[in-house]
Amino acid sequence: MTKRASAKYKIDRRNGQNIWGRPKSPVNRREYGPGQHGQRRKGKLSDFGVQLRAKQKLKGYYGNISEKQFKNIYYEAIRRTGDTSEHLIGLLESRLDAIVYRAKFVPTVFAARQFVNHGHVLVNGSRVTIPSYRCKVGDVISLKDSSKQIALVLEATQLAERDVPDYIDVDHNKMTATYARRPGLADVPYPVQMEPHLVVEFYSR
Repeated sequence: MTKRASAKYKIDRRNGQNIWGRPKSPVNRREYGPGQHGQRRKGKLSDFGVQLRAKQKLKGYYGNISEKQFKNIYYEAIRRTGDTSEHLIGLLESRLDAIVYRAKFVPTVFAARQFVNHGHVLVNGSRVTIPSYRCKVGDVISLKDSSKQIALVLEATQLAERDVPDYIDVDHNKMTATYARRPGLADVPYPVQMEPHLVVEFYSR
């Protein structure tokens, strides 16, 4: 399990954007960075800085996954033929915790990771407790019967701040979701602009 060393909303403030589109984000009130000197950090970024910022934003969006995990996803993306940045997004979106979040079974991607870790999620009827588990197209993700009435789950399904994307077929009555297809960048409902091509440039230096 990845250890998150800092408050999740510091990721928002460090990037100066509400990357999850959450109403509670402090960026809605304070657009400067965290810490004592946050308001002074407004210098122009170098090309490296722009690429690093894009990487930190994308990595942070998926629950601030570890650098090792993120780099391994990049290496898998470059081994595939075609557009590396599109493969990168597709691989990130096929993570089990990402699908649980997209299906609106939980309110945040951080909650999705914990939810999977605690054994509430089944893939094709079998319990999976690894948030980074890679789902295949056609996999059915569901909740344990005893987990379907958890208040967190019931509240999350009613959230109006985001919709379920069309590459996941969800039945909130049965609490099941089918991973219908692997998405590209244009299919993913990011609240802010993500730039995976800059991430590819960062790692290919």
